[in-house]
Amino acid sequence: MESFKKFFEIVTGESPFPFQQSLGEDLWPELLEIPTGLGKTAGIMVAWLYKKIIGDEQTPRRMVWCLPMRVLVEQTKANANIWVERAAPYFIANGHAVPSVHVLMGGEMDEEWAARPEESAIIIGTQDMLLSRALMRGYGMSRYQWPVHFAFLHNDAFWVYDEIQLMGAGLPTSAQLEAFRRRFSVVRTSRSLWVSATLHPCWLDTVDMSSHLEKFRHLKLSPDEQVSAPVQKRRAAVKRLKQATTSLTAENQKQSARGYADALSREILEKHIAGTNTVVVLNTVERAQAVLEAIDRQKPAAETLLVHSRFRPQGRQSLNAKLSERPAEKGPGRIIVATQAVEAGVDMTSRALFTELAPWSSMVQRFGRCNRYGECNDAGGAEVFWIDFEPEAKLEPPYEAEAISNARAKLMHLDSASAADLPAADGPAPLHAVLRAKDFRGLFNTDPDLTGFDVDVSPYIRDADELDVQVFWRDLTEGMEDQPQPVREELCRASLGQAKALIDRIRKQDLRAYRWDSLDGKWRSFHGNARPGLVLMLDTKAGGYSERFGLMPSSTNPVNPVSAAGSSPEIFGDDHRSRMRRQVELSRHLGDVEDAAAELCQTLGVIEERGIVTRAARWHDVGKSHAIFQATMHDCSPADATGKTPLLAKSPSRSRHQRKHFRHELASMLAWLEHGSSEEHADLIAYLIAAHHGKVRLSLRAIPEEKEPEKPFGPRFARGVWEGEELPEVAIDGRETLSATRLRLDLMELGEGEMGPSWTARTQQLLDTYGPFRLAWLEALVRIADWRASWAEQEEQA
Repeated sequence: MESFKKFFEIVTGESPFPFQQSLGEDLWPELLEIPTGLGKTAGIMVAWLYKKIIGDEQTPRRMVWCLPMRVLVEQTKANANIWVERAAPYFIANGHAVPSVHVLMGGEMDEEWAARPEESAIIIGTQDMLLSRALMRGYGMSRYQWPVHFAFLHNDAFWVYDEIQLMGAGLPTSAQLEAFRRRFSVVRTSRSLWVSATLHPCWLDTVDMSSHLEKFRHLKLSPDEQVSAPVQKRRAAVKRLKQATTSLTAENQKQSARGYADALSREILEKHIAGTNTVVVLNTVERAQAVLEAIDRQKPAAETLLVHSRFRPQGRQSLNAKLSERPAEKGPGRIIVATQAVEAGVDMTSRALFTELAPWSSMVQRFGRCNRYGECNDAGGAEVFWIDFEPEAKLEPPYEAEAISNARAKLMHLDSASAADLPAADGPAPLHAVLRAKDFRGLFNTDPDLTGFDVDVSPYIRDADELDVQVFWRDLTEGMEDQPQPVREELCRASLGQAKALIDRIRKQDLRAYRWDSLDGKWRSFHGNARPGLVLMLDTKAGGYSERFGLMPSSTNPVNPVSAAGSSPEIFGDDHRSRMRRQVELSRHLGDVEDAAAELCQTLGVIEERGIVTRAARWHDVGKSHAIFQATMHDCSPADATGKTPLLAKSPSRSRHQRKHFRHELASMLAWLEHGSSEEHADLIAYLIAAHHGKVRLSLRAIPEEKEPEKPFGPRFARGVWEGEELPEVAIDGRETLSATRLRLDLMELGEGEMGPSWTARTQQLLDTYGPFRLAWLEALVRIADWRASWAEQEEQA
């Protein structure tokens, strides 16, 4: 294998800085503090690739790259694809599969990585999508898949938290999650790395992480690196710092930003230099839109662009492509009006930069978008103009008056924005909600409460005013009943405030917003308050979006819908994985899943729990012998299904169960406890059987709208299973034959019953014994074995 230095040069086309070489050759640090523009992303990602090739045992299989903004996700993905492609020959030559690259952000949900836990993967996503999954409440995905993502994001995972100064409430959560992984048992080594140009260890000093901080490795530029020519060119890039003439006042705020936007636009055009970029960074989408409108009214020769996170994917892709281009030297240049979306990580530079006042760490990041590589040094350097707020002006969340005041105090004494001249971040860590261990454990239960709501994890993910809803538009002239689910090309992010403004306006127009009801599998009118992770369907007549300006809640112009075909998501009573194009007998399927589980355990090196996983796999679908399930498979009534052969696990039937909310995995678990309750690890096996669709897990109760049993069955019932029902004899692919089984539901009750401890007591004991990370891991293995066996059965018969 090549040396890391040679490998880095081949993969990136550049020689590594000493800090990059340290990442590839030494132990991983926990903290990386490197000035902007010096290649933090390349250093970490190429080091991970190299260490995976040479088999470094301290380098987890999955790299989870967590970013505060989606514009950074798309750029990081592009770089990762290039570096992986160039590194591929080394993986192949050393007998390794080439890592795959996946994206998790609103509207783009590549979930293939979760189905292949034995393969190395780079998962790049926003903190909303990644942290919500790490908290077992994954935004924008089926709730029934939460445990699988949870398992593989905590086991054998290398979390890289990039641009942590922008993470807000997500930062203490990231620290707590790492502390929990160190406290509870994980199956495979996992680790975290926090990255920023402006980093202070005290930001991670949370109640459970505090004791670990003194052992953290903190990698910075060495003194020799700081004075080296390549670094010095960037750190000492000429950036003259001045206060802008325009300021934000209470008066021009009252004018709907029109007066402020007009004054600022004139100053921007005055300072713009033909053939170069001028970048304007504003703190809100609304002001950015107003300033662009003001510039457009003056009809400048320069091209004008608006960059923020409230565009649909096609609009963002077009903008990202333009941002990567350099303006023609003899052309009129470009004026780029943006929000915090360009504050960090975006590979973009400018000759003139305007920025509204923001917390100091954010100001430092914004300065990095000007003369980024020292390219303007020979032309006299660049200029940075900071825009002040008058004391009476209203500050928009999440910015606080004290942080703004501290930043202003620093700027008043500076005339240069060069990295070498800027003081370090010294402010205290902002106050945020901190997730405690007891609350984290409670999140392992994925059942909604009796009112149908989930625990709200949003305070642990983002500051309240940065949380998102997703909206999409459809022509609903023919109604909304048969509308498929949206695809990523349609979705547009909206803050909670923007969503509220949009919903309030369309309700005044006698129009509605619609949400998907996963219990009933229908679109329903949305009447509540917007909440994080919500996906809403709007009529194109409702307006609210502009191709030029992105999301605009005040716009009443009809929206052009995106033509895309979606699908219906999973609902509670659905057994879509059982409705396949070819029928498969139950006996064979049980054996196939057991074999798939054994193979998966072998590949992953699971030794201690292998017998538990394979036993659960053998029994996982025994409940499909139930008359309700067989009636669905054979397209007949439950009465006619009794005694019908063969027992089927899969069939082309498109019908639904004739008993609402029926869950075959509950019947499987109850059958196991009747036959195997005396075996070692019986409760763990029972849990893995019950949980293999993510719909019957820690609690066991009836679902609202379930009908009571018909006599002679009952009185207990849950998830469509009635006490006293009987499963027929089931043969398992020549391995064993189970006698007929009468189902009991005593374990629904609290305390001890005829079946022993309650289901709640059993599952809580399992959580105590194995911890959330290990238990979710075992749960995921059984589920993936089921998926793989099902796919193989269909491919074989195709």
